[in-house]
This record gives sequence, C-alpha cells and structure tokens, in this order.
Amino acid sequence: MTTVQKVPMTAHGYERLSAELKRLKTEERPEIIRSIAAAREHGDLSENAEYHAARERQAFVEGRVGDLEDLLRRAAVIDVSRLSGKDIKFGATVKLADEDTDEASTYQIVGEHEADIKSGLLSVSSPLARALINKSVGDNVEVTTPNGTKSYEIISVRYA
Repeated sequence: MTTVQKVPMTAHGYERLSAELKRLKTEERPEIIRSIAAAREHGDLSENAEYHAARERQAFVEGRVGDLEDLLRRAAVIDVSRLSGKDIKFGATVKLADEDTDEASTYQIVGEHEADIKSGLLSVSSPLARALINKSVGDNVEVTTPNGTKSYEIISVRYA
C-alpha cells in the first residue's frame, strides 16, 4: 500500500494552479486540436512542421494537465489567515534585512509548486525558508548561497 504524499500549499497557490488547469483544458486543448486539424489539411505529415509543432505542444500541455491534476489531488491547503504567532511557519510573510547591505526583503513561505522568488514567494524547501522556520523577530539566520554565506536579521513576521 502506497501512502499519498500531501503537497502543502496556500489557498492562493491552489487557486492559481486550478485556474491554470482550467485554462489548459478549456483554451489550450481546443486550440491545439484546431492547429492539428489545420496542419493535417496541408497533406504529407512527415514533413509538416506545423503538425509536428502542434503535436509537441499537445504533449507538453497533456503532461502539464496530468501534473496539475496530481498536485491538486494531493494538495494540503493551508489557510494562512487562520495562522498566527511569533514563530515562522509555512505561510508566514517575513521581512528580512541583509546584514551586509541593510537591504530589506519580504517573502512569503509557500509550497514548492507555487514558489516565485520574483514575486516574493519563497519555496518552503529552499535553504532560506528552511533556515527561517521556527525563528522569530530579532533572530539572525545564515544561509549558504552560490555567492557565499549571507546573514539576515528577521524584522517582522505576519500571517495574512
């Protein structure tokens, strides 16, 4: 008997992945079907670049649909608005100060599949998030990065 491994994610992350799945099924699939049909009308499929491109796109979309359906089925949605406390946990929004530059950064610790560092969404499995878990305001953390060790001070922790 295999145990289904749950995938933690925020409600917002779940909604984003659900919307992507819906778009792939209702918009992308029909468009690909039309593209394949149009390419077939051009005759010999062995040398038809449009047909092969459409089939590659179809394979990618079907793979992504399968991945999203699996993720959403295994999702353990965590309602961050119900969390509170001073210690950093999954879902926390953390403001950090780089101890070398005093530059402030804000990140929310989210599930692996909803992470987007440019949007301030930090994967719970990242080295920085792992260093932050169970810490609180005023604590310092050190993280080894490709550019060397970085030190941060935790300025604030909130759950929203």
